Amino acid sequence: MQRKVSELTVLFFVLIAVLLLMWALNGSGFMSFGYFQSMAFQLPELGILSLAMMITMLTAGINLSIIASANLAGIIIAMILGRLLPSDSTGIGSSLIVLATIMVGVGVAALIGLLNGWLIAYLEISPILATLGTMIAISGMSIVLTKGYVLSGFPQTLLFFGNGVILGIPVPMLVFIVCALIMSLVLRRTPLGMRIYLLGSNPVACFYSGVNNRAVLLYTYLISGILAGLAAVIMIARFNSAKADYGESYLLLTILASVLGGVSASGGFGRVSGVVIALVILQLISSGLNMMGVNNFLTIALWGIILILVMVIKFVIDKRQERRAAA
Repeated sequence: MQRKVSELTVLFFVLIAVLLLMWALNGSGFMSFGYFQSMAFQLPELGILSLAMMITMLTAGINLSIIASANLAGIIIAMILGRLLPSDSTGIGSSLIVLATIMVGVGVAALIGLLNGWLIAYLEISPILATLGTMIAISGMSIVLTKGYVLSGFPQTLLFFGNGVILGIPVPMLVFIVCALIMSLVLRRTPLGMRIYLLGSNPVACFYSGVNNRAVLLYTYLISGILAGLAAVIMIARFNSAKADYGESYLLLTILASVLGGVSASGGFGRVSGVVIALVILQLISSGLNMMGVNNFLTIALWGIILILVMVIKFVIDKRQERRAAA
């Protein structure tokens, strides 16, 4: 527990340092309410996808198909709404159809999660290979369904999930906060959460303690799929469009946010609060660099460098702790 608290403390100080640095580089405009509100619209979709990645990493796995799952879910929602409702539809009936369609889209992403879980838990395929395979298959399916085109023109009820504001707080941010709170409760306060941590830290001990490892993996990837589906709703609502290749750069960022937030790549350690702080840090850096006019491709390269540096630092710290323990 002390190790995790110290990591959260370090992350908090890094957050303050990044905020002050970006404020100094960009001036008072960076600290305006409007700019923070803009960041609050941008963060949630990446945040929910990061939670989807985090929970699989806790089991020493990974889910490379979260972006493809989100895109397919968004395309399914867009295709159904395109057939049932015109973009200017209003009223209770329209809202109910939109909500039902959202459930269908999230259900599709959940089924993909179950497929991943089944491949990994019951066929014992490596998580990286299983999810890579489903990612490629789903991406191809999405391109076939859309023929490479953009699907757009959604009812206002759906657009509210991506662009609405309640009491000055963007609706996507409220959805992300709810997802983060639920994830934290599941991981820290339920038997499933404890089993996920135990499976990630020591799968053999987990098995001999009477835990059904296969069921835990199945539930883990199911939750990951559901989160990807929820991210799809925010993504297509914010852009008012769905496409087969949206958010491809997010995959690196979800891994980066998880690792930076204290999630161990070998499983068993990590907190939702750490990932949330890491996401805010990354969003501040991204928004600050964008405000400075830095090229987006250079920003992506910076994410890769940060990921490597974080992994190297964690490796050095872990080695020092092993030596101290051995001494």
